[in-house]
Amino acid sequence: MDFLRVRGASEHNLKNIDVDIPLGKLVVITGLSGSGKSSLAFDTIYAEGQRRYVESLSSYARQFLGLMEKPDVESIEGLSPAISIDQKSTSRNPRSTVATVTEIYDYMRLLFARVGVPHCPVCGKTVSKRTPQAIVDEILKLPKGSRLMILAPLAVDKKGEFAHVPEQYQKLGFARARVDGVVYSLDEWPDLDKKYKHTIELVVDRLVIGTANNTRVAQSVEQALEAAHGTVEVLEVDNDSLHVYSQRFACVDHPDEPIPELEPRLFSFNSPQGACPVCTGLGNRLEVDPDLVFNPNLTIAEGSIRPYNRVNSDAWYMKKLAAVAEAHNFDLHTPVKDLDDEVLEKILYGTGDQKYTVELGSGRSYDSTYEGVVPNLERRHKETDSEFMRKDIERFMRERPCHACKGARLKPVVLAVTIHEKNIIDIINLSVEDALDFFANKLKLSESEMVIAKQILREIGDRLRFMHDVGLNYLELGRAANTLSGGEAQRIRLATQIGSGLRGVLYVLDEPSIGLHQRDNDRLIKTLRHLRDIGNTVLVVEHDEDTIRAADYLLDIGPGAGVHGGEVVAHGTPEEVAKNTKSITGRYLKGSENIDLPKKRRKTDGNTLVVHGATEHNLKNITAEFPLGVLTVVSGVSGSGKSTLVNDIVARELAARLNRAQTVPGSHGEITGIEHLDKTIVIDQSPIGRTPRSNPATYTGIFTPIRELYASLPESNVRGYKAGRFSFNVKGGRCENCQGDGVIKIEMHFLPDVYVTCEVCKGKRYNREALEITYKNKTISDILA
Repeated sequence: MDFLRVRGASEHNLKNIDVDIPLGKLVVITGLSGSGKSSLAFDTIYAEGQRRYVESLSSYARQFLGLMEKPDVESIEGLSPAISIDQKSTSRNPRSTVATVTEIYDYMRLLFARVGVPHCPVCGKTVSKRTPQAIVDEILKLPKGSRLMILAPLAVDKKGEFAHVPEQYQKLGFARARVDGVVYSLDEWPDLDKKYKHTIELVVDRLVIGTANNTRVAQSVEQALEAAHGTVEVLEVDNDSLHVYSQRFACVDHPDEPIPELEPRLFSFNSPQGACPVCTGLGNRLEVDPDLVFNPNLTIAEGSIRPYNRVNSDAWYMKKLAAVAEAHNFDLHTPVKDLDDEVLEKILYGTGDQKYTVELGSGRSYDSTYEGVVPNLERRHKETDSEFMRKDIERFMRERPCHACKGARLKPVVLAVTIHEKNIIDIINLSVEDALDFFANKLKLSESEMVIAKQILREIGDRLRFMHDVGLNYLELGRAANTLSGGEAQRIRLATQIGSGLRGVLYVLDEPSIGLHQRDNDRLIKTLRHLRDIGNTVLVVEHDEDTIRAADYLLDIGPGAGVHGGEVVAHGTPEEVAKNTKSITGRYLKGSENIDLPKKRRKTDGNTLVVHGATEHNLKNITAEFPLGVLTVVSGVSGSGKSTLVNDIVARELAARLNRAQTVPGSHGEITGIEHLDKTIVIDQSPIGRTPRSNPATYTGIFTPIRELYASLPESNVRGYKAGRFSFNVKGGRCENCQGDGVIKIEMHFLPDVYVTCEVCKGKRYNREALEITYKNKTISDILA
């Protein structure tokens, strides 16, 4: 058997360990949290695999890639190209969705561009384009003896005098035109009122079916198509019946409605050709929320209109409001909650073109319209170049679905293109399971369409099946990527890797079962085994019992966490590890240790938070009651609606009500019991510590009282040191040679950057004066260490 041999691994808390990992197997690394599992799997094995791959590239290519530092290990033999699938969330871009991340949307855009059926966005009728010969064939099918007029439409219901038409088209050999239904000689052009809409059609030919030969009909049609840029009209003179034909996509009833050629970019909400112009393809936009504008308990005179509560009573805006109040008989000294809805509507949205006389004092006055609070804020938000002003106005705005596209992100003309009576957004709004059923069973295409779409449908189907196999059957394809949990994002990347079909690769995964219901574990394990069976080594950091028992080989790292871990406690098959009495994992696998249920439960104080009528996503008008003051767990199979209830409804509503956040909660009736709470905190899987200066002390906030403690010491008071003196982020107490980093970065260009301990502070981050202050014989640098 071939092995991946690791010798002398000492990265982080690993204690110079030697490990032999069988290749081509499903290997699980387990152990206590902080024992060193990720240090071995990611920071040692994967990091070295990635580093070796990058070093094999040319120096030109290496400058564009992030170079990984060589891990603290003596040697690694038998290493394959490594791919990491970790718990980091996917793209934070609001435009990214499940469909775009998995490339399903790219194939769907291609599918709709090739076999989509366009419809008129106004009336919904199917539109088509025809070749000149097909148009001629249609005309020749009319009853024999029909008197026809072949027309070239130059303008349909457009304003103008069209004085240029006679001269321009006489030069081209035309003699007559039909103006608003009446035929005129171009020599006798009527005077047209430019204020009114007119329809101008060139008379190309007049003929009778049965007497005119096919060549003449074809020439006339081609002449008309050329003159009218792809459109020809055929008028049956005897019954005034008009037939419209087009080489372009065009609606018979709305020929002026532009319907572009179907191209993949037309279906992209990231392209100006297809994106809704109002929300630029985001599907939502910031709008002023009236609930954030008013303080209902105050009067307007007291400053109840929050955006203007810093404006004094003599200001122009308040004088204008006083004129509006006088004209519409309401009092600025009445609390807002007591004003009629009709009055609030006028204050919020203005009164149109109605003029008011605003008294300026000293006998002067000015006539002005009243814009309204909401239009005023939205206009200023759009027009301002000041970031401060924009942020200030956004305090009174919330994200809401775009009123133009209703959250669909695309233009109406794009949404009017369908396949099997569904537009592209209808399919995107399906779950993975429903989309798989649609493409596999419900979609019916003609034989010629199937020839075009066969390969596209195979690519879409494969990706949907891979997502289904890793337990993501419940995800909507249109779900924003930035709302996915870390586990969901990881399983999407896993599904993408399965689709790539790579062999001979080392896959390193970080707890892929996290967030997955026990019911779906079998599918995930089946997927991991599939990756193994096609010729890869799968290395999984995991705590889940089912995954541990499914392993071909198990490594137990421990025995404790941090400095008490970093050793190989047990290794072998799960059965062999279960027999090892030194392994905590083994004892749980054997069943000699268990997690007992608590004998006592904390009693509640009777207060509850109740959600009434929750209907967001798949929630079916449910009512949920959460006891306060205790730990409450919301459980259910993947996709059952847990996150929708807790994150989309409860968390967002509490954030909006208690924290004045701009979030819009999911659809529900009401939430009662909020008066028992004063703050809400959401803890999710977003990465912490975005900067290299961040550490546990600074992130948790404990470093602030530590700095204040050192600043309060007698020696600090004598020297006049404040808390800022003990910060390594600002001048004063930090070492200026290394800017408080403790190390100096030396750029190596085509090699990983080298970090050298600062020679001035010896890695302590602070200057000599700051390090002279001690508490219980420890400097502040000793505390951080």
